[in-house]
Amino acid sequence: MSPDTSRWRTPSNYDYTDHLNASDVGWEWLRRNQDYQRDFDALQNAATHTPALIKRASLRWGLRFRRPTEPQRY
Repeated sequence: MSPDTSRWRTPSNYDYTDHLNASDVGWEWLRRNQDYQRDFDALQNAATHTPALIKRASLRWGLRFRRPTEPQRY
């Protein structure tokens, strides 16, 4: 996952951050972390989501999503 950095200086691209709570800000930082992206890809590409695989990701990143993620734009 390579981010599009061509418009990173456009302030309007970040207006939604004015309405984020602490956990939303944490998610914005985490989803940009390359190690997290690799772990997420490995989990998504796993043939089965075994409890051990899910637990490893949960312990490493300190979180667990109960439902699929969706973009949160306000």
